[in-house]
Amino acid sequence: MDHEKSALPHDEKAAVTAPAMSVAEQPTEWRDQEDFMTRNGLNLKSFQRRPAGGPMIVLDKSMKTRHLHMIAIGGSIGAGFFVGSGGALNKGGPASLFIDFSLMGVMIFNVVYALGELAVMYPVSGGFYTYSTRFIDPSWGFAMGWNYVFQWAIVLPLELQVAGLTVQYWDGAKSVNLAVFISVFWIFIILINVFGTLGYAEEEFWSSCLKLAATVIFMIIALILVCGGGPSNGIYSEYWGARTWYDPGAFNNGFKGFCAVFVTAAFSFSGTELVGLAAAETKNPLKSLPGAIRQVFWRITLFYILGLTFVGLLVRYDDPRLLGAEGGNSNTSPFVIAAKDAGLIGFDSFMNVVILVSVVSIGVSGVYGGSRTLTALGEQGYAPKVFTYMDRSGRPLASVLFVLLWGGLAYMNLAATGVVVFNWFVALSGLAALFTWGSICLAHIRFRKAWAYHGHTLDEIPFKAAGGVYGSWLGLSIIIIVLIAQFYTAVSPIGAVGRTGTASDFFQAYLAAFVVGAFWICGYFWKREGWLRTAQMDVDTGRRELDWDLINREREEIKTWPAWRRFLHRIF
Repeated sequence: MDHEKSALPHDEKAAVTAPAMSVAEQPTEWRDQEDFMTRNGLNLKSFQRRPAGGPMIVLDKSMKTRHLHMIAIGGSIGAGFFVGSGGALNKGGPASLFIDFSLMGVMIFNVVYALGELAVMYPVSGGFYTYSTRFIDPSWGFAMGWNYVFQWAIVLPLELQVAGLTVQYWDGAKSVNLAVFISVFWIFIILINVFGTLGYAEEEFWSSCLKLAATVIFMIIALILVCGGGPSNGIYSEYWGARTWYDPGAFNNGFKGFCAVFVTAAFSFSGTELVGLAAAETKNPLKSLPGAIRQVFWRITLFYILGLTFVGLLVRYDDPRLLGAEGGNSNTSPFVIAAKDAGLIGFDSFMNVVILVSVVSIGVSGVYGGSRTLTALGEQGYAPKVFTYMDRSGRPLASVLFVLLWGGLAYMNLAATGVVVFNWFVALSGLAALFTWGSICLAHIRFRKAWAYHGHTLDEIPFKAAGGVYGSWLGLSIIIIVLIAQFYTAVSPIGAVGRTGTASDFFQAYLAAFVVGAFWICGYFWKREGWLRTAQMDVDTGRRELDWDLINREREEIKTWPAWRRFLHRIF
């Protein structure tokens, strides 16, 4: 139902322009008055700066609820899930893969619900780093904003690199220079961004449909293969079961292998939080966001955990074709290996096409997430004002161009081995994501504390996180444990028996932490503000105007439901 009133009162329109907020939900009549071609970015006029007068930073509002739901359930499934999981399997074995991804799933579940509670409460377009600015520390908010831009700027060349390597799986493409494929996919991502928010939303919707359908198909086939129902020309023609958990074993490289899988799991879940960013570009976030948030549960359990469990059952961790294995190539996904070993003609190529679509999709998401956050940073004075340029179709043009330029880093793969470049990019992006998620959890904890301090009750919160403040504490605790585990593997990496690792090993594993620290120091000298005390946190400015009569009627109806239905409603 629509809980948001159709018109905001004058005082709320003024309130949302306060420094604590990035970009408020503003009227978009100026854009609606443009002709169809201009409004959808299909002519040269659309690239002109939007007309003066009124709020200058108003993003496109063309995203629909169906887009948001598919972004939530399938948006971040890409290189980490399909390709990086092979490296994780090689490092830690199937048990480490299952346990680490399950722990990260518990963490991201609580992160997204905490983000949902804050996003429904405070309408923010372009960057949820503003919650860190508002409830933690303005300097830390500065660091988290730039860290998020940096995270997605690194993801773009990574996904371009993986897309090129994925094409080279086919024999006919192996003789073609990798730079050709990188260039083709880079141009494709640029063209998608010409269509702005609607281009991103439609691309994500249809690519997510393909990814989800293919993953379900893979799991059904994988179940048949594990039970021994594969064709006679494959290795799964007799009962397979969990033999890979016994030979070569459930774990690889001991405790170090277990710890090393965490960063790949973090990278694989990167982008889950985009649903909170994308909600700002729907017409009614309050209506569409809670349902989309609940879809995350299905992605975590059904696709990540169940899908990778089947991978661990079907593929040996010492398979030489896996990413990072001795003699392996970084274009070999465990999903493709399982399909090829099954002897199913053409199924490995089908999975490779799905992987290709997935990694290009994440590249598009990287440009979207990084550019919207950079625009919000520019509007708050945390970045040069040039990044506030908004054209007539609602595209943050300068910010999009800035993030797109980072795609050139993908050509570094031509001067080094694919595995080395891939691992550096994964470590940088995965660790950066952990700081983003940790900040969301901490901001939610601090918000709840300030909310109670200023005399408010939980009944005044329209959408509450499923785990409450305890869920955020759990999520934050898991993130801290993962950061400690990553530090351990940075100091003493796999293969370093009886000695510490090299400087290269350490910085590859922990460079993102130093990048965040540098941003934090810059933010402190820029803003000259530190940790906020509870009394300093403003929980009232910029709150969304709500139709409480409708919300209360719905709550009374829910109270009449049986306990099992209330539980399912809370989670799903």
